[in-house]
This record gives sequence, structure tokens and C-alpha cells, in this order.
Amino acid sequence: MFKTLFRRQTQERQAQGLYALAVEQARQPDFYARLGVADRIDARFELYTLHVLLLFVRMKGEGERGADLAQKMFDTYVSALDNVLRELGVGDVSVGKKMRKLGEALYGRMSAYEKALRDGDRDGFQASIARNVFESDDPAAGAELTRYALESHERLARQPISAVEKAPDWAMIVA
Repeated sequence: MFKTLFRRQTQERQAQGLYALAVEQARQPDFYARLGVADRIDARFELYTLHVLLLFVRMKGEGERGADLAQKMFDTYVSALDNVLRELGVGDVSVGKKMRKLGEALYGRMSAYEKALRDGDRDGFQASIARNVFESDDPAAGAELTRYALESHERLARQPISAVEKAPDWAMIVA
């Protein structure tokens, strides 16, 4: 019983650490200054989601332990979204509705991005990035962020999992 409890607590701490690494990277000023991502709460949500997904996909590739950790990191993200809504003053009655809407958006993004990454569909991925992050129907709007995300995906895939958990090898943010 204690082994299970301690393993669960350790995984939850690891998941929180991974989530913190995704958020730290998503907050890099160069996304806003160099790539033109709008400095708004919805655009930050998109960058957080993208980075959580990149780590999620990497962790899922590590068997059962990695899949469990990926799920716990995703759960940490959903919990953080709930906390942000409450901190923004959304009333308890409205939180459920807003969380459902955010959850649908989050699931939609993660599904579309993961499928495009898995299938090697750069054009589809870029169109999704343009639409979701830059609110543009022109896929070219997402070109640089797509390049960054695909390069990060490749770098994370080459990095040992123990290193990913401590310091993910993100791509450079260049425009």
C-alpha cells in the first residue's frame, strides 16, 4: 500500500515538474516578440497547450510509465486551467461551463496536433497552428511556430527521457 502511495506521489510531483517546464518555455518572450503571438490569455493558452502536447507525446512513447506520467501532466494542466478561472473571478456556477468549453478546445487542439505529428502532416499542423494561435485562415501565419514545434518534437524524441524530465531540449525561437 505504501509503495503505491509513494509511487503515485512521486509521479504527481514529476507531472507537476513537467507541466512547469512546459509553462516556462511557453512564456518565453520571443514567442511574442519574434513570432508575433499575441500577448493575450487565449494565445498563452494555445502556447501552453502546444508545449504540454509536445511533452505529452514524448512521454507517451515511453511505455506504461511514460503514458501514466503524460496523463498526470495533462491532468495537472486541466487543474491549472480550473484554478486560473477561479483566480480570474469566474463564479462557481460558471466554472463548470467554462471548463467544459476549455476542455473541448484543449482536447480538440491536442487531438489535431497529435494526429498531425504522428502522421507527419506538416501542412495540416501548420494550418492548425495558424488557425488556433494566430486566428488566421492563412497557413503561412503559422510557419515559424510550426518550424519551432516540429524541431522541438524531433529534439525531444532524440533526448533521453531522464533528460526530458529535467530540461527538455526545445528548439530555438527564431523568426
